[in-house]
Amino acid sequence: MKKPDQPRARHQTMTSDQFRHWRKSLGLKQKDAADRLGLKKRMIQYYEKGDRDGRPVEIPKSVRLACFAISSGIGDFDGSGIFPASELETTAPQTDTRPCEQDL
Repeated sequence: MKKPDQPRARHQTMTSDQFRHWRKSLGLKQKDAADRLGLKKRMIQYYEKGDRDGRPVEIPKSVRLACFAISSGIGDFDGSGIFPASELETTAPQTDTRPCEQDL
């Protein structure tokens, strides 16, 4: 007997607007965000634009998780390199400073 199809888990992604909001809410320039995420500045620009040469760019889960970690003040996998609160200035309203959390 054939089993009914199970609903697939909906794949969540971070939009280019959410990514830009994340960066700006921490007061980071594109270069600063790139340095903290271990990426080239050009990738930050692609993520914020939402496409690369006319093709959509999806922000990988690893980057979304890194956004969440950085928003939480974590600088590396073992908790070292914690960013002081004064370094993580928020310029956006306090109600939505961690848009990556919804993607976990």
